[in-house]
Amino acid sequence: QVQLVESGGGLVQAGGSLRLSCAASRSIPSIDAMGWYRQAPGKQRELVALITSGGFTNYADSVKGRFTISRDGAKNTVYLQMNSLKPEDTAVYYCNVKKPGPDYWGQGTQVTVSS
Repeated sequence: QVQLVESGGGLVQAGGSLRLSCAASRSIPSIDAMGWYRQAPGKQRELVALITSGGFTNYADSVKGRFTISRDGAKNTVYLQMNSLKPEDTAVYYCNVKKPGPDYWGQGTQVTVSS
């Protein structure tokens, strides 16, 4: 069973930065994409950013220009650099791996942005 281990969450003031990391416990074959989702209290989980195996990226409109997703394919690791954070970015952030069959999900890491 593959585990996705997230790190880098925490408490930051508005305007600050955080970098999230997500590493797979072992190599994952045939990855289609890796990404980050988030879920704020009382809201549905939403896509934040996605990067395909070919390097194509997709971002939620709310984070474009502020967040950058990247990956290290050799290490099956994905990163999310978050700059100019806003209080509305507060949420639990989940790592996601898309592949043939069910997706893999991380356990989530809390990001809290104070005003």
